[in-house]
Amino acid sequence: MQPLDDVVKEFLVESLENLDRLDRSLVDLEQDPHDRENLASIFRTIHTIKGTCGFLGFGKLESVSHVGESLLSRMRDGALVLDANITTGLLAMVDAIRRILAVVEATGGEPSEDYGELIATLNRLNAPEQKPAGPKDAPAAPSPVAPVAVAEINPIPGQAADAPVRAKEEPVMETEITDANGTDERPVSGDRRPAIADTSLRVDVGLLDKLMNLVGELVLARNQILQFTTSLTDSAFVGATQRLNLVTSELQEGVMKTRMQPIDNVWSKFPRVVRDLAIACGKQVRIEMVGKETELDKTIIEAIKDPLTHVVRNSADHGIEAPDVRIAAGKNPEGVVKLRAFHEGGQINIEISDDGAGIDPEKIRRKAVDRSMISAEQAARMSDHEVLRLVFLPGFSTAETVTNVSGRGVGMDVVKTNIEKIGGTVDIQSTVGHGTTLKIRIPLTLAIIPALMVSTGGEVFAIPQVSLLELVRLEGEQARAGIERIGAATFYRLRGNLLPLVYLHRELGLVSKGDPDVVNIVVLKADDRQFGMVVDAVNDTEEIVVKPLGRQLKSVQVFAGATIMGDGHVALILDATRLAQQARVLSEDRDRKLTDREGGPVAHEAAAAQTWMLFQVNGTERMAMPLHLVARLEEFAASDLERSGGQEVVQYRGEILPLVSLTRFFGGTTDVESDPRQVIVVSDHGRSVGLVVDRILDIVTETITPTRSRTRPGILGAAVIQQRVTDLLDVTAIVRHAVPDCVLEPVAA
Repeated sequence: MQPLDDVVKEFLVESLENLDRLDRSLVDLEQDPHDRENLASIFRTIHTIKGTCGFLGFGKLESVSHVGESLLSRMRDGALVLDANITTGLLAMVDAIRRILAVVEATGGEPSEDYGELIATLNRLNAPEQKPAGPKDAPAAPSPVAPVAVAEINPIPGQAADAPVRAKEEPVMETEITDANGTDERPVSGDRRPAIADTSLRVDVGLLDKLMNLVGELVLARNQILQFTTSLTDSAFVGATQRLNLVTSELQEGVMKTRMQPIDNVWSKFPRVVRDLAIACGKQVRIEMVGKETELDKTIIEAIKDPLTHVVRNSADHGIEAPDVRIAAGKNPEGVVKLRAFHEGGQINIEISDDGAGIDPEKIRRKAVDRSMISAEQAARMSDHEVLRLVFLPGFSTAETVTNVSGRGVGMDVVKTNIEKIGGTVDIQSTVGHGTTLKIRIPLTLAIIPALMVSTGGEVFAIPQVSLLELVRLEGEQARAGIERIGAATFYRLRGNLLPLVYLHRELGLVSKGDPDVVNIVVLKADDRQFGMVVDAVNDTEEIVVKPLGRQLKSVQVFAGATIMGDGHVALILDATRLAQQARVLSEDRDRKLTDREGGPVAHEAAAAQTWMLFQVNGTERMAMPLHLVARLEEFAASDLERSGGQEVVQYRGEILPLVSLTRFFGGTTDVESDPRQVIVVSDHGRSVGLVVDRILDIVTETITPTRSRTRPGILGAAVIQQRVTDLLDVTAIVRHAVPDCVLEPVAA
């Protein structure tokens, strides 16, 4: 292969850019065939490609584009109106041109493929017997054509200066873009539009990457110099350092802007994808896009291109129903796939939603159990949201049949993996009968990010600020009494909510060197859940340059990368989501049953001992119930509570969960009820009831002796637990009072 000369390279770049716009323009034109401006733009693009490839000697490319130009010319003159068949033919022409250009780029010459069938199809669509645009008036006869000779063209590099230059006469219809004499006012093929030539410059991506790396190194050097200024008093040196800091920050911002691209560069291909898929599946699908101008780093753009394409195809294939099904369900026969992008909290949020059939969580439960991905017991304990997230497991698919579009169980797990590789998160929400929404959060850039520096076990770690919510510091008695334990889990009650805690030194196998009378909690968000990371010390915020991990640390998933600090030491960057998963405070790991019959406290204690759940009712009353009756601990917002048949209920796991306020049951006041409500879910024989309490206190394993008998309905007696008098709840009586047909095994005091 001979190296491509500059003229051919320029032709390829411009043509491929134009073709990307053509896909979308043709789909838009199909929706509005009378959009004259769009049609004129499409015609000019094809005309430019045809004219340029003519003098470059690409005969096949010229033939294909010429017949397409002729078809577009008749449409532009009103002799034809675009329909589905013509759109399909023109899109096929665009695909053919793209393939030819790819071969030219790879080999320097045209492919051996014969495009006679495509040319014949386009000629047939352009046949004179096609119905004209005006039903009443016959189309006007074409205006006389004036020959336009392409004569003054600079020699192609490598071609002799005195070599003959082909002049080709092109028939030009007299239209709104030609003058009365038939002179074509359009720029000669190959010319660049002055505005773009004067204001833009194409730069190789590799050069930008190198420049970004150099800026990263400059940021590191700037950070080191700033470290020195803290101990110096030389005003001139401090002033120069501040100037360096300012210039470096502006340079960093400027270079990052050169890498930013609108997300429309990816989205522009989706109208074509949806259209082709809808035709193949016999559906009517419309795509809507909001936030097309949202910008993000080119590296991110490349990383999300394939995942987003897969999600959009899934929405059109799995999500949107057939027109007759939608009509039967009272919907518009045309389904909608909506893409939305926006900035929030230093990240890009992308939402792909459809108004289709939604995902049935029960169907996913059955499939996951049938394929031994989870046990039946696990499936019963999982919430609907956690069940929906099973679609991200490798090999999982809800499709009944395998098609050339989907159903092989390959895709959603790759989507999640690819998004997480660039520091993003994926979540899914769905309502049966109303549609599905996939939410993706990704960083603006991967190169330089703000981070919080923390210390644990004598080591320094960086936490990306996109995961950071707030910092909490407990001292003295507050540090000793503020941390609560429920079984093996540790919590801090943050503004009334139980915040699960992860001790960083334990997860990393380090020895804590912090002050035992001080607890530093970094509150993080991962997978829409909050958890607290306990560290020895919180240092400072700093802009860090992200460096990839070496292969020796690739298997340690709690690290997202590394950075060099201002003092020259290396700090590892923590992956909040992976760390929370390892510590089992997220998803199904966090949602484990409190009674672990294979390794829980009950199994390790003597037979005479019993494990009790301690809680508080009516402000000051301590009560206890056997732990084996507890299915789950939940929190429900007061706004989620409803009433049915005179009883308080809440929608829970696809069912209606009746609630019993123990404060009300025992005749106390309800003024102190918290929001959210803390609920102990008890379950037996397939029925569940929620017991609303003021506060969960603890779980203890003790051998108790009731000190007095029943004193009132709902109380079995009293005993001393943790050296305090505690009433023993008669769970059976209370549940039967709320749900007469629910039977629990009687519990002896």
